[in-house]
Amino acid sequence: MDTQLKKKYGLFTAISMVVGIVIGSGVFFKAEKILGVTGGNLPLGILAWIIGGVIMMICSYVFAVMATKYEYVNGVVDYSEVTVGKKYGYMMGWFFATIYYPTLTSVLAWVSARYTAVLFGWSIVGPECMVISAVYLIASYAINALSPKLAGKFQVTTTVIKLIPLVLMGVVGVIVGLTNGMTVANFTNAVTVVASKSSALLTAVCATAFAYEGWVIATSINAELRDSKKNLPIALVVGAAIVIVVYILYYVGLAGVVSNATLMENGQEGAKIAFSTLFSSVGGTLLFVFVIISCLGTLNGLMMGCTRGFYCLAARKVGPKPDVYLEISPKTNMATNSSVLGLLLCALWLAYFYGANLVETSWFGVLSFDSSELPIITVYAMYIPMFIAFMVKQKDLGAVKRIVMPTLGVLGCLFMVYAAIVSHKMAVVWYLVLFAVIMVIGVFFAKEKKLEQ
Repeated sequence: MDTQLKKKYGLFTAISMVVGIVIGSGVFFKAEKILGVTGGNLPLGILAWIIGGVIMMICSYVFAVMATKYEYVNGVVDYSEVTVGKKYGYMMGWFFATIYYPTLTSVLAWVSARYTAVLFGWSIVGPECMVISAVYLIASYAINALSPKLAGKFQVTTTVIKLIPLVLMGVVGVIVGLTNGMTVANFTNAVTVVASKSSALLTAVCATAFAYEGWVIATSINAELRDSKKNLPIALVVGAAIVIVVYILYYVGLAGVVSNATLMENGQEGAKIAFSTLFSSVGGTLLFVFVIISCLGTLNGLMMGCTRGFYCLAARKVGPKPDVYLEISPKTNMATNSSVLGLLLCALWLAYFYGANLVETSWFGVLSFDSSELPIITVYAMYIPMFIAFMVKQKDLGAVKRIVMPTLGVLGCLFMVYAAIVSHKMAVVWYLVLFAVIMVIGVFFAKEKKLEQ
């Protein structure tokens, strides 16, 4: 039985994964929330983007240093295992396979469908949107399961496509806004006065966590990346830098096209209005189609990680039925059974996201929470023991790599956790209840098993 994943991705694909997974949905999806919670206070919103970006950059740098030390099957899980221990690594892998990957992948399927619905004038919570969500989810699974190489090429293509509307809006929007005075007006006049700027900032930073998340998923192709010890650190750092610059450029560009009040009033329609205002109705519609493609690129990148979730556990001889989930298709070199279970979990989490966040009366009562943000904050919390252990163990490194950057990483992670508590309040508690139940279930599969020959 062939259980080895081949080296099939290069540096450009890895950078494309980092940029492609991160950029694509959050910058459009969460920009509305950030404008809303800050009352249209543009400097406060930009500060939130900067803080979120800096935290991402610091954490990605620490992981880049780890990447020079370790090269195994699935980056972040291996890093947690080597730094903290086997049991912690297993629990990290279980969390990624059962919660992190499928929650974000399901949300991205809906976000992609959401902008498709906006394009056709349908409700973003109606049956049309949910059917499209399911189709996008299955299609993304199919391309990854049937042809991983094609999925990699699609990732590169969508990365280029998604940068077009962002860069155009950023560059042209800034030029137009400085010429007609719209940028200055939006910078100097808030739409509404928020009760607490610090609380608004923390909520906005929490929202950026979704927009910036995804870079760590690129570590899931560590074993499939050529010369990964050299290429993965470059991909993580370069990719993170590109994302921060593009996000802030796009956000300022929007401010040069339409007023913050207009963006806030129109919600999910805001981005389409901005593109149409700047590039005419036809041009705006075309660029908005690019926005949808960029969301699909993000979905594809997340699915690339999702399909490998249970394979990662099986490779360590842990998790449910390692023999089953370790199986690699000889024709596609893909972990087929792991992919199928990943898709099933995505479908379950999509149903949860709909019932908890999109219907008028929640299906789950107090157990409702935003599955687009809290799982991400959980990952930041789980980085903390890893960064501390890395500082203790890696005595051969210089002060900056061993002490300074990991310490800043710990502080950044703690800041994210605090922001989530302020932003989501009691929902954090109910999320942790569900999180605890799923993690306890994982304990029953933690024992290493002997594989059949």
